[in-house]
Amino acid sequence: MRLVGAQTRGTIAAESAEVDELAEGWQQLVRRFHRITCQLDRALSAAHGLTSSEFTVLEQMYQAGGSVRMSELAQTACVTQSALSRLVGRLHDDGLLRRKTCDADRRSVSAELTPAGKRRYLQARETQRKILQTEADDCPVTTAMLRDGNRAAG
Repeated sequence: MRLVGAQTRGTIAAESAEVDELAEGWQQLVRRFHRITCQLDRALSAAHGLTSSEFTVLEQMYQAGGSVRMSELAQTACVTQSALSRLVGRLHDDGLLRRKTCDADRRSVSAELTPAGKRRYLQARETQRKILQTEADDCPVTTAMLRDGNRAAG
């Protein structure tokens, strides 16, 4: 019995070490994500008057062809409906998008990118890409993970 107990303890210790390694890797990833998001917020705010969340909303709208239902936009931008309402309100006040009621379903509201919103997004995209490229150059492992994740999702 002693041998079985020792094997079990060894297995548990190995599994625990693996979980600890995964947890540490997760924490490093979260810290890196937070650091990059803070860099993006500072750069986008200074150069374009946008937060990274506002940039993400503009990016999702641009990629969707300029007009998106609010419910779809909340999902693709990974924000709650209430957070999206605040973001859209600020972007609307800045003239970067407009809200419109959907013709097919009067209960549904969509957001539409304005020409000014498209211009601001395209300018801000250059700033974002520079920061991401710098980060990619600094950490090839993260770059490989992002590329692998993108391939798996697509």
